[in-house]
Amino acid sequence: MASRPACRAARLALNTSRASALPARQPILATSASPRWLSSSTTTETTTTSGSTPPRNEFAAAEEGRENFEDRPRWSYTPPLAKAPFSIGRPKNPKRSVWTVNEDPAVLDKFYERFLGSQGAGLLPEELKWLAVTHKSFDQGRRGFNDRLAYFGRQAIIQEVTKNIISSAEPAKPIVDPHGRQPFQHPALAGLDHLVEKQPHDVISREKMHKVALEVGLLKVLRWKPRLPENLAGSGVQVVLTGAIHAIFGAISLQHGAEVTSRLIQEKLLKRLA
Repeated sequence: MASRPACRAARLALNTSRASALPARQPILATSASPRWLSSSTTTETTTTSGSTPPRNEFAAAEEGRENFEDRPRWSYTPPLAKAPFSIGRPKNPKRSVWTVNEDPAVLDKFYERFLGSQGAGLLPEELKWLAVTHKSFDQGRRGFNDRLAYFGRQAIIQEVTKNIISSAEPAKPIVDPHGRQPFQHPALAGLDHLVEKQPHDVISREKMHKVALEVGLLKVLRWKPRLPENLAGSGVQVVLTGAIHAIFGAISLQHGAEVTSRLIQEKLLKRLA
């Protein structure tokens, strides 16, 4: 029984000597076997600091490019910060990516004079004249586009066409009620029956608006990118030209008000559609 305490004491002495022989623990940051994430971050900082050529700053390059466009009008260039380093669009047919649009302000002014009269070029400011004829397919929409102007102008045109239909002198065909009922009659409501026979979309259909746009030369100054340059009809040229006409009158309405817009719609558009 006396030998067991002696053996236990010998084992404790042996473990103590082994522990003293091991190297002392050091902080983890001082060891050579640092974690992978720590060593990689340290290496990255060293490389960035000691490298002779720092990485290119795209924003700084864009700021340098912006200085070259300060004196140019906004419609004539794409903002440098809106450009990506490379294009992800890869057309199957490279020829379809080539499309030339008008960049001459004098050509645009002549169009407005043909369409709106001799004073047409001075009705809108320079930026608004270009915005009204710019479709969202042009330059990926980075120079602005005419969608909201087209919506506003379309409502103004529909209003004028509706007024013409209601005030037309053509008598509407009376509808005979099979039960012999008599509707309410009032002079102010007499023209509403004309809307039964004719709707605004019958007067300003896409086909008719497309024809007017070609007559005044809108296609020559329109800024857009057709999906199929060899097939403009398949690229939706009717819709694009109609939207541009709407946008022109929408811009005039915002710039000069409803009275001037109403007169121009009646004289310059609806007379051509008659």
